[in-house]
Amino acid sequence: MTGGGLLVAGTTSDAGKSVVTAGICRWLARQGLRVAPFKAQNMSLNSFVTREGAEIGRAQAMQAAAAGVEPSALMNPVLLKPGGDRTSQVVLLGRPAGELSARGYHASRREQLLTTVTGCLAELRAGHDAVICEGAGSPAEINLRRTDIVNMALARAAGLPVVVVGDIDRGGVFASFFGTTALLSAEDQRLVSGYLVNKFRGDVTLLEPGLDMLRRLTGRPSLGVLPFRHGLGIDEEDGLRLSLRGEVRESSPAAPHGADVLRVAVVRVPLMSNFTDLDALAAEPGVVVRFAGGPAELADADLVVVPGTRGTVRALAWLRERGLAEALARRAAEDRPVLGICGGYQLLGEHIDDEVESRAGSVPGLGLLPVRVRFAADKTLARPAGRALGEPVTGYEIHHGVAEVSGGQPFITDGPGRPLDGCRAGTVWGTHWHGTLESDGFRRAFLRRVAADAGRDFLPSPATSFAALREEQLDRLGDLIEEHADTDALLRLIEKGAPDGLPFVPPGGP
Repeated sequence: MTGGGLLVAGTTSDAGKSVVTAGICRWLARQGLRVAPFKAQNMSLNSFVTREGAEIGRAQAMQAAAAGVEPSALMNPVLLKPGGDRTSQVVLLGRPAGELSARGYHASRREQLLTTVTGCLAELRAGHDAVICEGAGSPAEINLRRTDIVNMALARAAGLPVVVVGDIDRGGVFASFFGTTALLSAEDQRLVSGYLVNKFRGDVTLLEPGLDMLRRLTGRPSLGVLPFRHGLGIDEEDGLRLSLRGEVRESSPAAPHGADVLRVAVVRVPLMSNFTDLDALAAEPGVVVRFAGGPAELADADLVVVPGTRGTVRALAWLRERGLAEALARRAAEDRPVLGICGGYQLLGEHIDDEVESRAGSVPGLGLLPVRVRFAADKTLARPAGRALGEPVTGYEIHHGVAEVSGGQPFITDGPGRPLDGCRAGTVWGTHWHGTLESDGFRRAFLRRVAADAGRDFLPSPATSFAALREEQLDRLGDLIEEHADTDALLRLIEKGAPDGLPFVPPGGP
């Protein structure tokens, strides 16, 4: 089999497309096939940097990990990073290509972008046995059909069979399957080859009459009923839902290794980006991670994290309006730990000069770190490595801000001890690097320091391996597909395409 493909569409956003795509990738990789993920266009503030320095959605990076391949810009050629209600930064083939409104983007770029994404998909298919594509939202969003490059337009251009995923936990899944199909044109319907029920709780035999009726109504089979499982989400695109421990990030953790738990409050800044940085903390036994929107929610926290944001100046104003700026200043004065990551690091500094992101010009920061930040037109995209707290640490950089540090101590250094990034002043820490907490040795050393500063009898578990937890999670996704989907039917679709003679379901759409 060479160059096969499949498009995983959904009845809605968050129906489970990303999870199913990752699961299929892991299952195919287990069969010894060369497989790659693909999403033509992603809208997300959670992104990742490939080894060649290209920015793509984190979901596609995790799907690449499921497939056992190195992530590439080819896997997510168009990434939209919202900067407000109506504008987004367009990242094309891993590089920023300007800011556009939704109307301007859809009106002016569709044909050019469709050519780009189909070219990337063709290149991936030429080098792999199978490419599993993820759609966006729902293919039945008929108001967007003429500007589509990620759902049925891609399927038609590349001749991809389509499997539609529906979240039964929300209710109305049969109406959603039928309605999604019936709102597509006859040409699009020829590619819709079956349905996957996701997040089912209970006895599957009770569902079978509905599945049989759906097949009679649409002429298309159910390709599996995937049971509800906690902890199966991969890196979220635009939600705050899942952690590796299997519950929401704001849930109770596993039992602590020491006597005390460690409470982490994450400030819910506007346009929060790469909040997946917190997954490594949520995976630690005894660490309670919750999101906070007001000063009172910081009061009992042992560590406050100010995460990344696509709107640093906007986040500064938000913090001041809600009294959070004062709360952070009090914490610093009381020597209580604060960590700023990327945009969070920038707003902890003394001054920001921004003529790029917000175009606000000169803006005073919170003044908790001796750092001045200037926004550059070029975006820094890198996969650096260094040392912090005596431990090796790796990360990735995605930022326009350039930091000038005038005091404190360096956060991350190179081998000989020369500063690489970040700053520490007392118990306030800041770094531009995302992903540092995924380095097990550094995370343990940092949490021990936080616990000591907070006066907690907390010990990080010496057995927690974040990389192993990720692999375990991806294996569970592969298990889900292997055990509960019709894998023979999926393989036929990937190899041979949509079957002939699929009936038209009226009324049809554009």
